Amino acid sequence: MASTPDAVPPPARRSGPASVAAMSPVSALSRLPTGAKLFITISIALLLLALIAIGATLQTGRVADADARARLRIAANESARTISIELIGDMTALRVAVNALQADSADAPSCARAQGVFAQQASTGARFSITDRAGRLLCGDALEGQVPVDGKGPIAAAIVPGRGLILSIPGVHRGPTARAFFPQAFLAQLATPASRAMPLASALEQGDETLQLATIEDLGPLDRSETVETDLGMGDLKLRTSIRSAPITSSFVVALTLPLLMWAAAAGLSWLVVDRLLIRPLRRLRASVAAYTPGEVIDPGTLGPMPAQEIRELGETFRAISRTVALHEAGLAESVIRQTKLTREVHHRVKNNLQVIASLINFHARGAPSPDATAAYASIQRRVDALAVVHRNHFAEMEDNRGLNLRPVIGELSSNIRATAPEGASSIGIALDVDPYLVNQDVAVAVAFLVTEMIELAMSCDPAAQIRVAVKPAEVEGRALLRVVSRALVESDVLRTMLTTRYGRVMEGLSRQLRSPLHHDPLTGAYEIAIAVLGRD
Repeated sequence: MASTPDAVPPPARRSGPASVAAMSPVSALSRLPTGAKLFITISIALLLLALIAIGATLQTGRVADADARARLRIAANESARTISIELIGDMTALRVAVNALQADSADAPSCARAQGVFAQQASTGARFSITDRAGRLLCGDALEGQVPVDGKGPIAAAIVPGRGLILSIPGVHRGPTARAFFPQAFLAQLATPASRAMPLASALEQGDETLQLATIEDLGPLDRSETVETDLGMGDLKLRTSIRSAPITSSFVVALTLPLLMWAAAAGLSWLVVDRLLIRPLRRLRASVAAYTPGEVIDPGTLGPMPAQEIRELGETFRAISRTVALHEAGLAESVIRQTKLTREVHHRVKNNLQVIASLINFHARGAPSPDATAAYASIQRRVDALAVVHRNHFAEMEDNRGLNLRPVIGELSSNIRATAPEGASSIGIALDVDPYLVNQDVAVAVAFLVTEMIELAMSCDPAAQIRVAVKPAEVEGRALLRVVSRALVESDVLRTMLTTRYGRVMEGLSRQLRSPLHHDPLTGAYEIAIAVLGRD
């Protein structure tokens, strides 16, 4: 028993990069607006029919033009052949006469034969001349004033604009030369085809020169025409023949544009329907959602009529969502109010605690057993005051949340330092030149401690020294330059001792907290450090 072939399993469905690439046009189309997708879909559906109709109309025009070109080619060949036969025949008769007169300049029969050939054209103005090398007329009529013709080849030609054509036979071995003039009317008669079923325009061309032989009446600049150029085989003469092409009639224009008009009308009508029923309601709903602010409830009833049921359902969904969000926002607002009150209470208690600590330090400083202990208490109090100043300014700026302004912070800090200065430094002067830069709390605390350390370092080195504190723009955007200058900070043994034993490590730690190196100019007594700022007030 014959065995049956195994059934071939169907090919597995491919998945992977190929399928993703195949879906990419669909994905691109899905990202377009609905109006654009509708227009593209209808355009593709109707474009094929429009192209078929336009192609059929154009093909009809091409068939008519091809027929006109075929008739024009036949007429052009007939006219060129007639002109070539006539002119070449006349010039052949002149060549025979030239050869005879070269052998015998008094050969009257040869001249008479040439005159007989041109006798038929004499009534139209055609004439010829045969001259010897010296220019003496041997036969024919003198052609004075005509354009000279010189050229290589058996026959040379030259167009006389507006008058006619001159053909020339150059002499051989310094022999006689023959020239013949053919008037424009004679050439136009030769160029007229035997069949005059259609009007033709013809002209002789030689380089840039043109001799018009016939024209088409009522041929406007917008009329269509077909043109053929035919070489006459004499010199570089060409016969240019033109015929009027099939005109572009109103019926042809209508047949050509009607498919496009139908396509545009169908696309426009579909767009209008979708725009009224779908796109405009969706835009109004989208504008309402875009203008939504937390706490409000979206009301689709205020957006006007919604023709589509799906859009009405979508509006109701937005109404329910906005109502839920409003309830949630109200709960969050209450939580924020409670949190703000708690934060205010915490800040208030911290500020009070710092004031209590400062008062306790001041109380113990009064009962200190020695001046060194009093100075130590005062130093500690200045640092607590620095922290209290930053905290108090931070509490004042907490509502705006813009940052702390360094000008009031450093100003209040300087006043506290002068107030708590030791007796030997009662004449200390602190000059401020601080721009209103805003910084965050961490930077403000570090700057306050650093300024306190540097001012106290200056007071320790020279109690009567004057100190200048400045905050100015730095070269780097988002940075400001903190500069403390005093003669007490000029390089000296006392300064080195103070830095080594007490202030150096603290100032270095504060500069690391500010993430910037602290520079010291020992000649001018200046400390500089770049600090991060949030902006200017």
